[in-house]
Amino acid sequence: MGSFGSVGGGRGTGRRPVRGIALDIGSSRTRAWAPGAGVFADVPSGPVRRGRVTDADSQLRLLRRLTAAAPGDGGHDTVVMLTHPVLAAPAEREAARRVVDGLGPVRVIAVDSARAAAAYAAPPGGGPLLVVDLGAQLTEVTLVVDGLVEDARLAEVGVDDVQESGRMPDTIAGTAADLVSDLWRHDSTGAVRGALRRGVLVTGGGALRMDVTGRLAHLLRARLRLASDPSTSVVRGAGLMLTSALRHPGGRLGSV
Repeated sequence: MGSFGSVGGGRGTGRRPVRGIALDIGSSRTRAWAPGAGVFADVPSGPVRRGRVTDADSQLRLLRRLTAAAPGDGGHDTVVMLTHPVLAAPAEREAARRVVDGLGPVRVIAVDSARAAAAYAAPPGGGPLLVVDLGAQLTEVTLVVDGLVEDARLAEVGVDDVQESGRMPDTIAGTAADLVSDLWRHDSTGAVRGALRRGVLVTGGGALRMDVTGRLAHLLRARLRLASDPSTSVVRGAGLMLTSALRHPGGRLGSV
């Protein structure tokens, strides 16, 4: 995505006030966050499959309802922090951006879900971080080093796929552990080992299943760090990143 102009506003600046909204369009749920309100919407997504918007019109209608409910009014410029799966292809990210563009004159910042989750729930002290996102239809494992995505793996299987299966803990935890193992095999710097020692950040709805996280901890032989609200950690982190952008009016907006 290209960059956009500065977002400063307020009294005495000559610019219109700015309204900020963070959006996490998931395969199962769409969540929205706004400054001063926090997570103000957590509703079923429009047709979204494996993190890809499959019915742009339905999703746009949903987003219009959400933005209408957000703090602020039509006199505000709107900045949207939009999350996407770490390994989403450029065409998939562009499709999601076009849906958001349908809201009208908005400015969009795109951020991957792993860095958004890390912004909200990363442990203190710095160092490499493994983020495991156990989503409804996707399982993602990302190595974040110095705030940047160093490597990532994706499996198109999630909690919804095996919700009724008695083997759900083994399936989801085993999938995530296999992705971590593949990252480890291709890591020449020791960052994955360091991240495992630091503790693995687990997000997504699957993190609420103790049978899944217990099995995952056993397979990885590592301590797991669960966000205080794993299912909304991505949109909350995107909200923190949005707040930071809005506080720096001289900055430029674009992909982060």
